Parts: sequence; C-alpha cells; structure tokens
Amino acid sequence: MEPRKSLTAVIITLNGERLFDRCLDSLSFCDRILVVDSFSTDRTEAIARAHGALFIQNPWPGNARQIRFGVDWLAANAPTDWVLFLDCDEICTPELAASIRAAIASPGEVAAFSMPRRTWYFDRFLRHGGSYPDRLFRLFRPEAIRIENSGAHQRFVPEGPGGALDGDLLHYTYSSFRNQLDKLNDYAERGARDLESRGKRGGVAAGLAHGLWRFTAMYFIRLGLLDGRAGFLMAAHTAFYTFLKYVRIAEGSWGAPYDAAKLPPARPARASTQGPDQHP
Repeated sequence: MEPRKSLTAVIITLNGERLFDRCLDSLSFCDRILVVDSFSTDRTEAIARAHGALFIQNPWPGNARQIRFGVDWLAANAPTDWVLFLDCDEICTPELAASIRAAIASPGEVAAFSMPRRTWYFDRFLRHGGSYPDRLFRLFRPEAIRIENSGAHQRFVPEGPGGALDGDLLHYTYSSFRNQLDKLNDYAERGARDLESRGKRGGVAAGLAHGLWRFTAMYFIRLGLLDGRAGFLMAAHTAFYTFLKYVRIAEGSWGAPYDAAKLPPARPARASTQGPDQHP
C-alpha cells in the first residue's frame, strides 16, 4: 500500500489577525502549517503558535519571493509531498478539504491542482464580473511549481499537468471601503512597478483608457451588474486601481527639491495707487 502523502499549508502574513484564527481552523486536515511572517505587530504570531503552526519570519521581499522563501524553507527543514497555499483572509471549506485529500491520495502525474475561489464583497459572495469561479493553482508539488509576480499579487505556474478540485476557497478580502482603499493604494504601487519593469508606458490617457475598459469588461461584458450594488462598487474600485497604477508609472519625483535655475521668473510687483495709510 502506498504511504499517505504529506501535506503542508503555507501562509504569508503581515498583521493578518482579522480572520487568521478561522483560516487556521479550516486547515486542521493538513499535516502541518507553516506561517511566513513579515514581522507583524498584531496578534498574528500568538494565533499561529496557538494552532501549533511552524512560525518563521522574513523581511517582505514581495509576494512571489516570500512564498518561494517558505517553500524552500520546507524543502530544507521539513520536507513535504504537497503544499497548499492560502492567504490569511481565506478559509478552506470542508468540501474543498475533502477534495484536496482525495486528490493527493491518487494524483497520478498531476503537478498542481486548481480550486475555485469565492470572494465576499460588501454584502454578498460575488458570482459575476469575472469574480467566480476564479480558479487558482494553490495545491502543488513543491518541486514542480514556478511562482511569479503578477501585478500586485502572484501566479503559480505548474511545471507539469494540472488538475481541478471541487469545493470553494472562501475569500474575505476587505473589511470596509476604507480598508479596500488602503489596500488599493499599496496594490497600485506594486502594480505600477511591475508594469514599469516590463517596459509598459503610463500616464493619464493610458490610465483612463485601461480603467474605463476594466470597468466595462467587469460590469457589462462579464455581467457584474447582476451582483447589484456590490458588482458596481467592485467594478468601480477595480477601474480606479487600474487608473492609479498607470498614472503612477509617469508620476515623476513630486517631492524632489526644485532646481532654482529652472524656476520661471517672478512677476514684478504691481505698483500700488494707495498711500501707506490708506485702506480700502
């Protein structure tokens, strides 16, 4: 009889206490959990240790490199047959957990399995606008996966055949509109640097064009309008994020000291017709 395949969940964190306890609860079917933290100052470490997770810290190098750091750490310190990657605001449903265990028990030649992700936004789980099923490769053999940056996030590319799982991964990405705008500001900066590294040109015109197209595609073509207010708000915020990242490529150096030699000449003062003691 073939021995049972080992499964380790990997989670990267930075001040992720909001749903972390529920996230870890949903991973009780895993053999172990590795948390790769970027020096959180909230209760992230305490929650991880309370669940018996392996806890290591590494300065934030970007999504893809931080995940790769965790996978490489496992290879050197706690080898595993399979890795399941989750963010700390995601929850594995019982249906997905059962599908994962069944898949790795008899995987054949499959290098990685994709799973459908269902995102909660505003007042509902989104079903349209390209938000669902949002299949992502998150279960993989550690030696058969390439991890790449994809804008502000990451992409897992299997180096071999792919398979598909049943059951949803639940994603609770934002806690409020303010939280969303804070994240969009960070995402736009990382997205701009990614576009810039690939030689993309930015500016207001490019931002408007890409932003308007993103809204049109999400809300009308992919029927985000069927998600009601949530669909409109998600499309609007996504369009704004798209606009921001293209504008930031060409924003220049706002805070740099000015060059006095390049200043336009000052206007001469207009002569006053009033005496020193006259007031209007």
